[in-house]
Amino acid sequence: MIEQIRFDDGAAYARYMGQWSQLAGDAFLEWLALPTSLRWLDVGCGSGAFTEQLCARCAPSSVVGIDPSQAQLEHARARPALRSAELHRGTAMALPFDDSTFDVAVMPLVICFVPEPATGVAEMARVVRPGGTVAAYIWELEGAGFPYESLHEAIRGRGLVVPDPPRPESTSLEALVALWSAAGLQQVETMVISVQRTFDDFDDYWTTVLGGASVAVLLANMASEERALIREQMQRTLHADASGRITVSARANAVRGQVPRAPLEASTR
Repeated sequence: MIEQIRFDDGAAYARYMGQWSQLAGDAFLEWLALPTSLRWLDVGCGSGAFTEQLCARCAPSSVVGIDPSQAQLEHARARPALRSAELHRGTAMALPFDDSTFDVAVMPLVICFVPEPATGVAEMARVVRPGGTVAAYIWELEGAGFPYESLHEAIRGRGLVVPDPPRPESTSLEALVALWSAAGLQQVETMVISVQRTFDDFDDYWTTVLGGASVAVLLANMASEERALIREQMQRTLHADASGRITVSARANAVRGQVPRAPLEASTR
């Protein structure tokens, strides 16, 4: 039986992916370059790493986050910077908001986990006002852009199956453009985001991946000898600098589009 990717430990996920999310999110928000005082919706807000970032960088008038994981939301609610944010439990497939409620809807590192990505994008477009922005970024899974791809390769090399998100094919630039266009969004643009993260040493890296959503259960359930072999292989694969620090690279794809303006509004501009 293949383990499903689980998001039921907010603190472990924050260590595993939170910093990665913020590294990519910084470039993403700089690229969006949106004005202040907007109403933001963060779809799949998770532990709140990106939500916190947009609050700090974008001076929003309001921020609403939604995520299906109660554990992740509890971690997000514990962040002092998110005290004024509204955080709700729910799914991207059926956003519990009226039409045209927000100025911006973003989906950070989530699109491949939505059972029907087209529905999720259409829902974001529905709740954003005409002229507003719908955007996302996601690791390029089919192009080896995932931050822990080398670990996944090591596990697969031993004949084991690493759980995949439901829709990994939705992470390419071509797929994102198709999804945004199918939702009727206009002025669709994309960008490739390349980031690096440095771990203090190999123990820092290994402790981090032991809490990873995609492999934590798999590593915990395997025989200790098997796990030790994978650990040793990763130590050989990851190159440390003179201080023992390990730097890992990752790549994400970003997309943005605009909700069509009402005909009368468009004709007067």
